Amino acid sequence: MRIVQITAGAGGRLCGSCLHDNTLVRALRARGRDAMLVPAYVPTTTDEENVAIDRVVMGGVNVWLQQHVPLLRHTPDFLDRPLDSRRLLDWLSSRTGSARPADLGPLTVSSLAGDAGHQRKEVRKLACWLAGEVRPDVVHLSNVLLLGLAGSIRRATGARIVCSLSGEDLFIEQTPQPWRGRIWELVRERAGDVDRFVALNRFYADFMAARMDVEPERVEVMPHGVDLEVFPDTPPDLVARRRSRGGRLVVGFVARACPEKGLDRLVRALAILARDRDVEVVAAGATIAAERAYVAGCRALAAELGVAGRFHWRGQVDRAAKLAVLSEIDLFAMPTTYPEAKGLPVIEALAAGVPVVASDHGTFPELLDGERAGLLHAAGDPAALAAAIATLADDAARAAAAGRHGHGLARRRHAALAMAAGHEAIYEAVIAGL
Repeated sequence: MRIVQITAGAGGRLCGSCLHDNTLVRALRARGRDAMLVPAYVPTTTDEENVAIDRVVMGGVNVWLQQHVPLLRHTPDFLDRPLDSRRLLDWLSSRTGSARPADLGPLTVSSLAGDAGHQRKEVRKLACWLAGEVRPDVVHLSNVLLLGLAGSIRRATGARIVCSLSGEDLFIEQTPQPWRGRIWELVRERAGDVDRFVALNRFYADFMAARMDVEPERVEVMPHGVDLEVFPDTPPDLVARRRSRGGRLVVGFVARACPEKGLDRLVRALAILARDRDVEVVAAGATIAAERAYVAGCRALAAELGVAGRFHWRGQVDRAAKLAVLSEIDLFAMPTTYPEAKGLPVIEALAAGVPVVASDHGTFPELLDGERAGLLHAAGDPAALAAAIATLADDAARAAAAGRHGHGLARRRHAALAMAAGHEAIYEAVIAGL
């Protein structure tokens, strides 16, 4: 069985889909499977060994130019080829982060139209390459915004099509009308080209099945897996950790620096906690040009509220630095304002044996296992966030029990090899026509 995972690059920053798909392909290979990770638009970015091939399909320069310059929709392939060079796309990927969903409505609609859109030439090249050189049995698309590729790939290769559900609704809902409505229409139409969808949790499986008008049985739930080898084998002694710094409470945050992740809410909660506690926040995450103003705003808010010296922003960190953050904090906060579809930072905190405080929506009720691995709080409410943090901070036994439960849960439910085995079962089922 040959498996091709096509993953949209994320403009030079770490993103949940790139991390998930890279880990999945690595684990499939570790299990002896013939799996290939193929970047689309721009190269993928990850904080572990990147197993993607050098080739980038649906190259971002050509895709953009063919949207805006009609003549370039008809040029021969040899003229397009230089625009797909890795050097150019690497350069582009460091600058594409400023693009907003509000600016990408027409391009998204055209891409979902597939071989009827302005990028039909790129779709044809991808389908021909897969059919002539790769010959996959299964092609796995990283999100529904790639569904415009599904029909052409299926017709050219005969491969079965699997598609992940990866939080695409946030991007779509930030796109203005009339594009937003048309995008949802095309997603529903193109869903018929897919044999199976895969969600990381029951919440998002049910949400997207209803949103796409897809039969629930066509959506599998397969929890996100991580490489557990880089996390501690046993849960840490959180009491000793806090005692070693004289009782100061350290709250961690690792996520993309955007309003939806709620870092500003955590800053406000920090100010509430600091009224009667020795506390600080250590935060890190991917930042792109369009989001620097948000980080600056969080820093300014911390200064305004008198907690600038307690708020530490470390920016985008590599894997070693991320693990270092998780090894120094007492608890992890994830106060997203929008229902989360993936929750990878929370899973990594669980694997590190750290209790979690998270918003009471999206995947978090599932990830925290009925609050046995942490506490939920009212989304968007800094006072509720502060109260949940204080509850764990003031009850060392409860915090330690939550950390231990999360650590064990991560090993039972979120191992990368288990995720790969689950995907293999899905691939085998769709090949068998089940």
